[in-house]
Amino acid sequence: VQLQASGGGLVQPGGSLRLSCAASGFTLDYNAIGWFRQAPGKEREGVSCVSSSDDSTYYADSVKGRFTISRDNAKNTVYLQMNSLKPEDTAVYYCATGAPLPCAVYELGGWVGFDYWGQGTQVTVSS
Repeated sequence: VQLQASGGGLVQPGGSLRLSCAASGFTLDYNAIGWFRQAPGKEREGVSCVSSSDDSTYYADSVKGRFTISRDNAKNTVYLQMNSLKPEDTAVYYCATGAPLPCAVYELGGWVGFDYWGQGTQVTVSS
């Protein structure tokens, strides 16, 4: 099982990036996929989630209306489209996968259960 996150970079405030999480060794369609981020000196934060169990999605309040998670089953890839980026979105972003439980279950459980993680991609929002 491997996850490869990519698509990070340097962008000005108000700009957009699309992160990709490509999976190998398993089928994303049968799992929950989460995007997380960790900024320097801060705890890791759950940003977004999509689950095959009920097609549920989750967005942290801080990104609602700006970020969109989507899945391309043919490419075995999950995307995170990030629009209207803010300096506070600066962080290393990780994708992870877990059993196909609803995203709400993972949120209530503190995101425990995401067992496989990608290597992270840096997103920097700065003028």
